[in-house]
Amino acid sequence: MGFFSGLDTEAYDREYSDRELLRRINQYLNPHKTRLVWISALLILVAVSGASLPLIVSNSIDRLMVDRGDTVINILLGLVLLAAFINWGGNWIRRRMTVRMVSDIVMTLRTDAFASAATHDLSFYDKFSSGRVVSRITSDTREFGQLIILMTDLIAQMIQAIILGVILARLESRLFLYILGFLPLLFILTIGFRKIARRVTREGMRAMAKVNATIKETVSGIAVAKNFRQESEIFDDFNQANTGSYRINVRRGFVLSIVFPVLNVIGGVGSAMLVYVGGMNVAQGVVTIGSWYLFLLSLDRFFFPVLNLASFWAQVQSGLSSAERIFALIDAEPAVVQKNNLDPDRLSGQIRIEGLNFRYTEDEWVFRDFDLTIEPGESVALVGHTGAGKSSIAKLIARFYEFQSGRILVDGYDIRDLNLTSFRKQLGMISQTPFLFSGTVAENIQYACSESTLQEMTDLAKRIGEGEWLETLPEGLQTEVGERGGQLSMGQRQLVALLRVLIQNPAVFILDEATASIDPFTERQIQQALDLILQDSTSILIAHRLSTVKSADRIVVLQEGKIIEEGTHQKLLDNDGYYSVLYNTYFRHQSLEYIEDSGKLVE
Repeated sequence: MGFFSGLDTEAYDREYSDRELLRRINQYLNPHKTRLVWISALLILVAVSGASLPLIVSNSIDRLMVDRGDTVINILLGLVLLAAFINWGGNWIRRRMTVRMVSDIVMTLRTDAFASAATHDLSFYDKFSSGRVVSRITSDTREFGQLIILMTDLIAQMIQAIILGVILARLESRLFLYILGFLPLLFILTIGFRKIARRVTREGMRAMAKVNATIKETVSGIAVAKNFRQESEIFDDFNQANTGSYRINVRRGFVLSIVFPVLNVIGGVGSAMLVYVGGMNVAQGVVTIGSWYLFLLSLDRFFFPVLNLASFWAQVQSGLSSAERIFALIDAEPAVVQKNNLDPDRLSGQIRIEGLNFRYTEDEWVFRDFDLTIEPGESVALVGHTGAGKSSIAKLIARFYEFQSGRILVDGYDIRDLNLTSFRKQLGMISQTPFLFSGTVAENIQYACSESTLQEMTDLAKRIGEGEWLETLPEGLQTEVGERGGQLSMGQRQLVALLRVLIQNPAVFILDEATASIDPFTERQIQQALDLILQDSTSILIAHRLSTVKSADRIVVLQEGKIIEEGTHQKLLDNDGYYSVLYNTYFRHQSLEYIEDSGKLVE
């Protein structure tokens, strides 16, 4: 591999043979058979008109040797203009139809690639950069579209070469044999160039994907970079990726640019030999001047498609490499696999975890023979140090990850047997950092329940703190939240995220509570929103606030993937066990007693 070794590849990447690629490409061409027939007909028309030009000129030269009248010249002029007009008109219509067809194919391919990316579980995005996935969906599909356009041009030239070849062979077979003598050498060089072109093109695209990934990550974290004064560091990261891409693509350009000069030299040698041999035959009266001129005029048109195929092999290989990368994304095997497609009615929310074994990596088990039962309507708070397995339970219940063995049952259904879309409609989940999409507050609340009306959202919002939080929004529910909700405070984002779940009325609610500090007034409003959700659902609370822990029906204490204590807040405190340590470490400073004691000490 040399210079190209060690470049980033994805574990789901695979190499497709040319036959496999053509079969997959054909699947996207099949719906456009009618267009393809018309484009093919136009290709033949354009090829025939192009091939006729040298034939018209050649015959006219022979006629002018006998009759030099104006009539022959006028006929020649008319035929040349007609052939040129047919060539131009046919090409214009063909290109319009080709562009429309290619646009439809690229849209379908991009849709399939995005659909595949969207259905992959979270473990996929833990392993693979989202920036590189974006590069495949956008840049690679565009490259693939350019391949189809290029191939139609090359096919038109090949048809023209075949027509000319038949004419030249019938006209003067001896001169035509000289031309054919060079074709094997051209084909050998072209075929030999194929593998190296595919390899360097693929590596160049991987390098560009790395640049895209670096840019995406840098722009996404620009606020953090500025906060820690790391502008120069992120520029260095980008510059390193960009420089690497530059070097790879310059080397790629050097490799790909070798073929055209070599083929040009061979074509030049062929033309020189044809001039010499043809001239000798004309001098001997074996070949007419018109026929000799026809061969010289047709030589470029005959060799041009072969030379073009080789010179544009970079673009051809770029398009095939793009197709390879897109199909690899589409064909990537999902880690989470449903065994059935059950669509249950409204769930009561009973959750049973039996003999669960789960790990993120081969040598690091999170759960071994883990058991937990949550009754319908019960709210359970999960507490424990970082890495105890709290968030893992939530992600497994939501089917974001596949577990190795054991069972997770919801209302007696194995979650691997449920239709994921139907199941997740009854599942409400809020991550530790609430994510809001660009748009209004109302649009974010409607995200999972598009049929909800503005009045319903307003009534629901007013049930939280009598709607006072709405008054803090400049335009109420129509307030723009900005990118990732950046124009709202963390407390407001949490309220919007809670309302997004509340309006969905889930049977199972999972809260991975944020640790951000908020004022007591906002915390009270958040707790009111939580109470509204808790009263109608089974809830799993990964709690970081004392108010949330105390509101739970049961607290489950985790340590290294095992349950070591469970009970109510007061009962666990009275036991003076591991929970008491956690309480004094994480929660005690949030209690009213602690605040009052601190005030007395200050006095």
